[in-house]
Amino acid sequence: METTAFLGATMLWIKAAHIIFVIFLMAGLFMMPRFFVYHHQAPVGSAEDKIWIEREDRLRRIILNPSLVIVWIFGLMLAFNGNYWGEGWFIAKLLLVLALSGYHGWMIGYFKKLKKGERPLTEKQLRLLNEVPGVAAAIIVILVVVRP
Repeated sequence: METTAFLGATMLWIKAAHIIFVIFLMAGLFMMPRFFVYHHQAPVGSAEDKIWIEREDRLRRIILNPSLVIVWIFGLMLAFNGNYWGEGWFIAKLLLVLALSGYHGWMIGYFKKLKKGERPLTEKQLRLLNEVPGVAAAIIVILVVVRP
């Protein structure tokens, strides 16, 4: 049974908020690479190109960045509250969350390249990269629920 430690009665509210913002973050992590695939199909400098830049920027500003920050804040609160730092499942989860955070950073960098008219990856490569958050999420859920 989990202890409520320093969070006390708010622990379940913090956990609920953490899960809610994980859902928002994952939605954004699934959407952005798909946006990139469609963006690639628009000619550089076209009206459609500009529309995709605006969509990607909104997704970044409104969903991805705030959700990532909130997920980290609430996640760290829960980690300190449960004192999970020495547990193998938690270390593995933390490494995957760091990797997903890096993936988020890569996506923001790729957005900036698209904004400048660069298209360094193929649509096929972007479709493959779109699988990264799903695989990571599945492993993270197993780690948190099963705690192998």
